[in-house]
Amino acid sequence: MAAAVGRPVTKLPDGYDRWVCLYPAYINKDKSRQEGRRIPKEKAVSAPTCKEMLDVLSTTGLQVMGERKIYSREKSKELQYWGRVRVQLRGPNGDVLNNNFSTRESVMLFTAEKIPQLKSRTNPKHGQDQHQGKQGKQGKKKK
Repeated sequence: MAAAVGRPVTKLPDGYDRWVCLYPAYINKDKSRQEGRRIPKEKAVSAPTCKEMLDVLSTTGLQVMGERKIYSREKSKELQYWGRVRVQLRGPNGDVLNNNFSTRESVMLFTAEKIPQLKSRTNPKHGQDQHQGKQGKQGKKKK
């Protein structure tokens, strides 16, 4: 079960309060350890978003939910920095659900490894290319 950020959830799953919380700052290459990064810089990702984390983790088979929260150490309160991901690593009786993801760190390392492979990261947006072309034409008309 994966829920998108902003999508209202009427009933939370059992044991939801015991799921691990992950913020994008935990895997952000641009943050220092004091600013909240929790994995080595060489394994981290530049400017991850909550949506990207949800996209990657929803393919693992774990239960994942997004929340509209902001990390307490985040300096900027802009909307792009909002979001928290909750992941269920253990069942109700404390047993690990997926042996590949037994710890919070293993989930963070997997997420940081897979985010650069997302289509949104590998393919540039077409809207930006078209917008740059229009600016070039406008510049020529002014001369």
